[in-house]
Amino acid sequence: MNEETKITGKDIRALGFPPGAWYKEALQHINDNSLQGEALHNYLEQFKLPDPIALFDVPKKFAKNIEAEHILEEDNVEKVVATMNAVMRTPTVVDGAIMPDACPAGPLGTIPVGGVVATKNAIHPGMHSADICCSVMLSDFGNVSPKAILDAAHASTHFGPGGRARGEQFKMPESLKAAFENNPYLGYQKSMSMAQEHLGTQGDGNHFLYVGKSKNTGHTVMVTHHGSRGPGALLYKKGMTIANKFKNYLSPDTLSQNAWIPFDSEEGKQYWEALQLIREWTKLNHEIIHKATSDLVGEKIINRFWNEHNFVFKDGDVFYHAKGATPLDPKYMPDITGPRIIPLNMAEPILIVEGETTKTNLGFAPHGAGRNMSRSQHKRNNEHIADDIIFKQETEGLDIRFFSNEIDISELPSAYKSAASVRSQIEQFGLGEIVDEILPYGCIMAGDWQVNAPWRKKRRRRNK
Repeated sequence: MNEETKITGKDIRALGFPPGAWYKEALQHINDNSLQGEALHNYLEQFKLPDPIALFDVPKKFAKNIEAEHILEEDNVEKVVATMNAVMRTPTVVDGAIMPDACPAGPLGTIPVGGVVATKNAIHPGMHSADICCSVMLSDFGNVSPKAILDAAHASTHFGPGGRARGEQFKMPESLKAAFENNPYLGYQKSMSMAQEHLGTQGDGNHFLYVGKSKNTGHTVMVTHHGSRGPGALLYKKGMTIANKFKNYLSPDTLSQNAWIPFDSEEGKQYWEALQLIREWTKLNHEIIHKATSDLVGEKIINRFWNEHNFVFKDGDVFYHAKGATPLDPKYMPDITGPRIIPLNMAEPILIVEGETTKTNLGFAPHGAGRNMSRSQHKRNNEHIADDIIFKQETEGLDIRFFSNEIDISELPSAYKSAASVRSQIEQFGLGEIVDEILPYGCIMAGDWQVNAPWRKKRRRRNK
């Protein structure tokens, strides 16, 4: 076959075959064998797409492990149920559940925070969201002063946007670096740079570093809460792009946020591998912060365990997408070393929980207290009260610090659901047994770093 009659990818697309990983091998075979006409069509038949997959007419049923206790919660639960009903029409879905801390997380049809959605042979990037592997790690420092731990942690952690400056960065292990480089979702320059720069950082929002004492032992304990930072956000973005390419021909009626990558595709297997690498990176990120605190205070860690609560868990060909839900079942955690960690708010004990899988919990528990309203709505509700007054009222007796030195009232206890209500519903719905509590001493969060963000400083200078 000469160059003039050589079949190209454009020709295959014109015949109605969307681009895929199979193009390269197929084009090689077609041109090596000079396939044309009927022979070409017969060969391409194996790549013919199935008919579009329709949404379920009726949503799949899901377990409601939540109960409204007042009018504000009634509105919240109504919205959560409505958005879950839309999610449960997605054609890959086989089961689902919502937890007591559930709250909406986007337009109708977006998996809510506190939602679990099980799907067959499909990974849905939108169901784990951008903060992949948001997780908590606990270190037991024994009989060390909680103030000493909080001070050392404050001096060694990093909150806010971006990563650590050169000279202050932690080294990424060569084995993990090589694994990133060999994965097409992770091994490009921007992703690799962020993976290096963001090690030892905690970001902003509801991420925290909490110090308290075990109710059982009296030991001082440190808990960190954060996700996969920049590398995870970039992976999510790439995953959504790939998922929506599949959606366009597999199931055009599926909502964009519920698009999926078939696990049995090359892209699906590579994405699953990327998720595991992001999980490894995030665990390392926690470990670095805990070790830096240990080194600075000069005290050894005598026990440590962790769990993610924003991830995708695989059991056979079923993928459990936990958007803010804590895995109870050990099968979801290959490196499990202790019970699960459920924080509520900075002024409340962190719950240490164990539990069994039931038909209604699907092997999961809540991940925290959740919200009944958005951060911005909470701020508007309190704009008549000075931030420092609200802060003093809600953190009396605690050592609460904001890394940016700017109070963020949207992270104070009143911004969250009732901790007592979440605790009682954990028991009511069989979502785990509380085996210990970490009583609060103090907490560090990013705070409202945007108050002094470069663009706001520039605007203030211009206005002056």
